[in-house]
Amino acid sequence: MESEYVILALAALAQPTRLDVFRLLVTHEPDGLPAGDIARELAVPHNTMSSHLGILSRAGLVRSERRSRSIIYRADLDRLREVVTFLLKDCCGGHPGVCAPLIDALAPCCPPKETLDG
Repeated sequence: MESEYVILALAALAQPTRLDVFRLLVTHEPDGLPAGDIARELAVPHNTMSSHLGILSRAGLVRSERRSRSIIYRADLDRLREVVTFLLKDCCGGHPGVCAPLIDALAPCCPPKETLDG
């Protein structure tokens, strides 16, 4: 990944509403949300939300797809992984123990969802 893409992604997330949008979309993976639902959830005017979603889309952090008459927005978790990996690629400087606390902190974030039958 090139530095310019990382800078674009970080710049997009460096604004409170866009960060909130991205975090909201992450919680709604893999289904995503229509723009109107995002705007209502975050109490942001629709035209303002459209601008924020456009910036996140151009940064590669959000994808959209048309479903019937709605446009559904989803967080692009692959792009997020690429950005974080770029930032941390050389974090340990040849000493893996330096990054171990970070990896440990991330590990419990996504426990498997329980199913009704087990």
